[in-house]
Amino acid sequence: MSASIGFAAQADLLDAIDRWQRWLMTEKAASPATLRAYNNDLAGFLSFMAEYRERKPGLNDLSALSLMELRAWLSDRARDGATAATRARAIAGVRNLFRWLDRQGIVHNPHIGVLKAPKLKQPIPRPLTAPDAASLLDEAATLPETAWIGLRDRAFFTLLYGCGLRISEALALNRDDLPAGAATVRVLGKGSKQRQVPVLPAIHAAISAYLEACPFRAAEDAPLFVGSRGDRLHPSVARRQMQLLREELLLPDSATPHALRHSFATHLLGGGADLRAIQDLLGHSSLSTTQRYTDVDTDKLLAVYDKAHPRAQK
Repeated sequence: MSASIGFAAQADLLDAIDRWQRWLMTEKAASPATLRAYNNDLAGFLSFMAEYRERKPGLNDLSALSLMELRAWLSDRARDGATAATRARAIAGVRNLFRWLDRQGIVHNPHIGVLKAPKLKQPIPRPLTAPDAASLLDEAATLPETAWIGLRDRAFFTLLYGCGLRISEALALNRDDLPAGAATVRVLGKGSKQRQVPVLPAIHAAISAYLEACPFRAAEDAPLFVGSRGDRLHPSVARRQMQLLREELLLPDSATPHALRHSFATHLLGGGADLRAIQDLLGHSSLSTTQRYTDVDTDKLLAVYDKAHPRAQK
């Protein structure tokens, strides 16, 4: 069945959308989450244009869209309560389609390129303190009633903190991706980009203890982290385990699995690590993304200054 079924569009545009979606999946290796977001935003855009123009749009309609009509769509999203971040994401998805159509020689619309997205303030990462991170890893194995699950949680969170992995990257690992004693682990990140990340002995020790206790003796190409039934651990389970831990340790709501990745980067930067090296370890395509962690470190320095400097205390 066509993936574009359900869009308010004429047949020629539906066919082009199908081809664009295949390009996203095969050429750009877009994640399922990205595809869902693009499709949802495009569906809303086409629905608005169909109502605005009183007919389902086709390729010629996309070519003829004015800047005023595009701005009317954004204004409508704002009136419906869409945040600046939501509207910026919607523009990105719709613009991606327009650019693909332009490169294919199908549609050219000069206005989509000048449509301004709302200005977004990048949120400053909220890492755990080093003592809180240590406490969390120490306590992870003691909370669940089933011993091997506690060891699994400790191993999983130790890997996130010790290697700075995204939760999806860690859960995608199989047993043979991280053999005992390996100096590095190869990670498949966003956009199917691979990177090598060093693995500390403490990580190997935690994973070894977990695998030793795990009741599921699986093949080498089986998932590294499994749930209570032996299938690949689901992200929601990992997040729930972290929630239980932070409630037990009275940690803030910002203490999530992803916060361990923030903590990895922030603690490395505080220890004198080079920003470019941290960029490579995190798999960021742009240094500006990594530079957010300098804001965190600056905040810490200012807090120390305010606390210690005699003039600041006055």
